[in-house]
Amino acid sequence: MSDHVTPDGPAQPAAASAHLSDLPTAGQHGSSNLGGLVLGAIGVVYGDIGTSPIYAMRESLHAASRDGLSPDDVVGVISLLIWTLISIVSFKYVALIMRADNRGEGGTLSLVTLIQQALGKRPVWLMVLGMIGISLFFGDAIITPAMSVLSAVEGLTIVAPAFGPYVVPVTLAIITGLFIVQRWGTGAVSILFGPIMVTWFVVMAVMGLSHIGDDWSILRALSPVHAGAFLVTNKLASLIVLGSVFLAVTGGEALYADMGHFGRRPIRMAWVLLVWPALTLSYLGQGAMILAHPDRVTNPFFLMAPPWALLPLVILATMATVIASQAVISGAFSMIKQAVRMNLLPRLEILHTSETQEGQIYLPKINAILAIGVVVLVVVFGSSSDLAAAYGIAVTGDMVITTILASVVFLRVWRWPLMLVAVVVTPLLALELLFLGSNAIKIPNGGWVPIMMAAVMIVLMWTWIRGTRHVQAQARRSATPTAALIEMLARSDRLVEVPGTAVFLTAEPDIAPAALLHNLKHNHVLHETNIIVCVTVATRPYVADNDRLTVTRLSDRFIRIDMCFGYMEETNLPKALTLARKEGVRFDIMSTSFFLSRRTFRPGKTRELPAWQETLFVSLSKSAANATDFYHLPSSRVIVLGQQLLI
Repeated sequence: MSDHVTPDGPAQPAAASAHLSDLPTAGQHGSSNLGGLVLGAIGVVYGDIGTSPIYAMRESLHAASRDGLSPDDVVGVISLLIWTLISIVSFKYVALIMRADNRGEGGTLSLVTLIQQALGKRPVWLMVLGMIGISLFFGDAIITPAMSVLSAVEGLTIVAPAFGPYVVPVTLAIITGLFIVQRWGTGAVSILFGPIMVTWFVVMAVMGLSHIGDDWSILRALSPVHAGAFLVTNKLASLIVLGSVFLAVTGGEALYADMGHFGRRPIRMAWVLLVWPALTLSYLGQGAMILAHPDRVTNPFFLMAPPWALLPLVILATMATVIASQAVISGAFSMIKQAVRMNLLPRLEILHTSETQEGQIYLPKINAILAIGVVVLVVVFGSSSDLAAAYGIAVTGDMVITTILASVVFLRVWRWPLMLVAVVVTPLLALELLFLGSNAIKIPNGGWVPIMMAAVMIVLMWTWIRGTRHVQAQARRSATPTAALIEMLARSDRLVEVPGTAVFLTAEPDIAPAALLHNLKHNHVLHETNIIVCVTVATRPYVADNDRLTVTRLSDRFIRIDMCFGYMEETNLPKALTLARKEGVRFDIMSTSFFLSRRTFRPGKTRELPAWQETLFVSLSKSAANATDFYHLPSSRVIVLGQQLLI
C-alpha cells in the first residue's frame, strides 16, 4: 500500500511521529557506538519526562491538600507517581510497545502503517485516530516549552523573592531566543544535550537520596498498596490529584517515537540504568522532606537543594527545560514534515540546517506558529501552576490512541489470542482512561487550550483531505487517458520535435498530466524524450534504492517512472531519476526540463464543499510552498504552467 504525493495531489491520511536527528541513528552505528547512543537518548528522548519532577510533585500535593495534607496523603501521592512511571513508561512503552516497530521506526505512524499493512487498506477509523494523534501532539508541542521553562525560571523566586515580577519577561526572553536559533539548527549544541541531561539526572538522584533519610517511612510508597489506598480513601476527589500525577509521565511517548534514531536497546538502557532510578529517588526524596518539613510543600524540588546550591540548580534546571523544549520543537518539525509527505497538509517550506544530518530540519511557518502559541500561553497563564491545568490532556489522549492502536497490532499483526490482548491491554487502557477523565476536569480551567489546538489541526487536515479529493475528482472529469494521448500524438504531424528530456509530474499515471497537455496546446512542441513521473510514499520509513523506481516504456517517446519514497525520506526527484540510468533511461540534468502544473481555483455553480471550507481550502492551497523546492528541482530547469479548476 502507498499514498500519492504530488504537486497538486490528493491527501491520504496517516499519523505522524516525532523524530529527532541531532545524533547518529542506531542503524548507522549499531552496537559499536552503544555508549554514544545511550548518551544521545538521555539528552533527547528523556528531556521532557526528565524535567517533570520540577512541577509534578508540587502540583500533585497542591491538589491533594485541598482539605489538608496528612502523612498518608503524601505517601499515597508519591506511590501514585512511582507506580504511574512503572505502569505506563516501564511496562507499556519500554517493555511492550517498543517491540512494535516498523523496520526500526517507532511512533504513532508506525502503528498506523503496521495496521494498514495487515488490513490491506486504511479504514476511516484508522485515519481518524491518526489525525487525532497528530493534532494532540502538536498541541502538546506548544504547551511543553511554556510549562517547562516557566517552572524552571520560577525557581529564581526562591533565591530572590523580589524576582517574581521578572519571571514572565525572563521566560519570554529564553523562549524567544530558543525559537530564533531554530533557523540555524541545533547541530553545534546538540552534542552538549547528553552530558547536561546526565548531570541533571545525577543531581536529581543525589538530592533525592540525601533527603530520603528525613523520614524513612516514605519508603512505604514503593508498595502499590498505598497508591490504591489513596484512591479508595479519596474516591472521586482523587481524580483531581490524578490529573496532576499524570504530569510525571508527560514525554513518555518520546521513548517510542524516537526509537528509530537511537534504537530500542539504548533507550531501554538509558531508562533502566539512569532515568528511572533518578526520577524515583527524586520523588521519594521530595516526599520524605515534606513529611519532615511540611512548610516546604510550596516548591519541594528546588527546596531540596542547600542554599549554596540553589542558584546553580536553577541554572541547570533552565538548561534542562530548554533541552526538553528543543526536543519537542524538533519533534513537531519532524511530525509535520511526515504529515506533509503523507499529504495530510499542503506542502510547507522545509529547510535543512545540517549538511551531514538529513533529519535536522527547520519549518519556518511551523516555527512561527509554535513561537506565537508558546508566547501567548506564557503571557495569558503567567505561572506554571496555572498552566498545569492545560497540560496533560493532550498527552493522555495521545497515549490512549497509542494503546488502542497497539491492541489492534497485537491482534492483527502479532496474532495474539483475544484473551491475552484483553488481559494485557484492559488494565492499561483503564488506567489511561482514568487519567484522561481526571484531566478532563481541568477543561474549564485551561484544559480547553490543547483541545482547541487539536480541533484546529483536525479541521485543517480534514479540509485539505476533502478539498484535494474533490479537486482530483473535478480534474478527472475532463482528463485525457495517457494511452489515448500517446496514440493521438503518434498520428499527429503538427507538432515540432525538440531535443532533450521533459519530465512531467502527475498524481495518476494513467491520466495525461495537465502540464503536458498545456505544453502541447500552447507551445505545439514535443520533446525527444518525455518522462511521466508518479511519486508515492510507502508505508515504511525508508525505501532501498533497488526498490525506488519502476520504469515502464509507453512508446518510443514516452516513459513512465513510478517513484517510491519512505515516509522519513526526502523526495529528491533528480537524485532518484539518476537511478533510472540502470534501466536504460538517458537522463542529463542540463538538457532536462521539469514541467509543473500550478492550479488556481474559482467557485463553480454548484458547491460540493461548504463555503467556509472552500475558502479555507483555497487559502491552504495558496500557502503551500512551491513544488520546485519540495522536490529539490533545479530552479533554472523548471517550467510552471497554470491550470484553473472549478471548485
